[in-house]
Amino acid sequence: MKPIVAALPSTVLEPEVENRTRLLPPYNVLLLNDDAHSMDFVVEVLQKVFKFPLERAFQLMIEAHENHVAVVWTGPKEVAELKAEQMTTFHETRASDKKDLGPLGVRIYPAE
Repeated sequence: MKPIVAALPSTVLEPEVENRTRLLPPYNVLLLNDDAHSMDFVVEVLQKVFKFPLERAFQLMIEAHENHVAVVWTGPKEVAELKAEQMTTFHETRASDKKDLGPLGVRIYPAE
């Protein structure tokens, strides 16, 4: 007759594993003020890139004008980089002499 071996519960403790999800820090997309681009152009870019309504785009343009900078968007770094790049693809051409004024001043910066 063979001996019966009962399965005993394991007494080995496994180390505790931290299962908290760590969130990536958010980044701000900053619109820098400049005196070269028209207010209409800035509002138009904000509407195209961020799908802001006219009123919100106008408020952000005025904020950048008065404070020299405005936070126009906050979120993951990769998306902030994409939004900043999208904003710089638009160039304004001055009507009087057809000069290319280049892109808007845009930066990304870690949000606090």
